Amino acid sequence: MSPESVIPGSVRGAAEVNEQIRALWMRAGGSLSTQERTEYELLVVEWAAAIRGAVVKAA
Repeated sequence: MSPESVIPGSVRGAAEVNEQIRALWMRAGGSLSTQERTEYELLVVEWAAAIRGAVVKAA
């Protein structure tokens, strides 16, 4: 799954995604495997989209 596969309009809130990112790092013990790195990258893309969405709504 690539960052391009994130579906616009299906964005969760930034706080929810951030919580998943934190949980991933806790499970991984601070060192991500290749699979965890992929999951992390997708979560960061989703988090950034959620932040952009919040900024647009605020404007």
